[in-house]
Amino acid sequence: MIKGLLRFIIAVIFIASGFVKAVDLVGFSFKMEEYFSPSVFNMPFLEKFALLFSIIVVVLELFLGFLLLLKLKLKFTLSALIALCVFFGFLTFYSAYFNVVTDCGCFGDAIKFTPWESFLKDVILLVGLIILFILYRKEFTKKDAYSDNNKPENNKFKSVALGVFCGIMIVIMSMGIINEPIIDFRDYKVGTDLKAEKAKINKNPSEYKTVYSMKNSKTREVLKVNQDDYVNQTKYWEEGSPWKIEEGKNESKLIKEGYKSEIVKFKIEDPTGIDLTDEVINAPKAILVFSYHPKEVSPELIKNIEAKVNAQKGAVIYGVSTEQNTFKTIKNAMMDGTAIKTIARSNPFVLTLEKGKIVDKQPAKNYID
Repeated sequence: MIKGLLRFIIAVIFIASGFVKAVDLVGFSFKMEEYFSPSVFNMPFLEKFALLFSIIVVVLELFLGFLLLLKLKLKFTLSALIALCVFFGFLTFYSAYFNVVTDCGCFGDAIKFTPWESFLKDVILLVGLIILFILYRKEFTKKDAYSDNNKPENNKFKSVALGVFCGIMIVIMSMGIINEPIIDFRDYKVGTDLKAEKAKINKNPSEYKTVYSMKNSKTREVLKVNQDDYVNQTKYWEEGSPWKIEEGKNESKLIKEGYKSEIVKFKIEDPTGIDLTDEVINAPKAILVFSYHPKEVSPELIKNIEAKVNAQKGAVIYGVSTEQNTFKTIKNAMMDGTAIKTIARSNPFVLTLEKGKIVDKQPAKNYID
């Protein structure tokens, strides 16, 4: 009874984790790119394979999780899941210890974990899997445990169930890659009122304080000093003081958690740096064409998109990208590439707002069809 319940819980966790990533594979691939970036594992040559690695990881989670749920190939399944947990545990520990990836993406955008929470989750799962391995060891087939020679009872029904499950997951993953996720867990889902969200953020903002890294030029002692102590204690800044701020080693520390929303990153500027955000979210209608990799978009597609949006009379129209001269016949605007990726996964995509409320969001190729 206990081992059956434990097996069920762990299987559901892996299936749920795999499912929310399967829905948004492109989004998970962005997280993989973070791990491959120079600031983390310094393997930028693997960034172009991020989507492939994402598919492999998600398929393993879903397939092994469902095998565990069906109690199929237990020795193989538990061994593979333990190896997967060790791998994830290493990634989350590295992220937490060195503070390089603030969200592992374990449950996509559905549930956010801090790096240490993610590591703790992996440790708990690993312990649970090891316990299951011990509890079920007597049920492992002794002869050729990794082959299909010893078929368990109801194998036909379980095989059909596994096939149907895999088929459904393939469809869901394909739709997320070709278009947008069929379930949107992001803060930018259709129906979100950006204007209202901005008001909530402004009413209850997060508060940060700077922590300075101070080094004594005489004793070589290094101290961490928050901005209040730095201002109030003259020994750190008075003329002739041996204490000097170490450039590049200052930290921003969260003092009070405010209203949490990814909308805080929604800031559109013109090429000269003028903030256009209020104009966009206050307009009766605004059509925004976004591209986080404008160099990868064909000139022909851009031309067709511009022709379509220019036909929408009375709307505020901007082409928003990471380059100043991406668009030719609509006004260019700038936005951080990571922030653009948070809004939608397609490159490019079209976002339609009415008085700051998202009423439509779709890949550009679908928008012009």
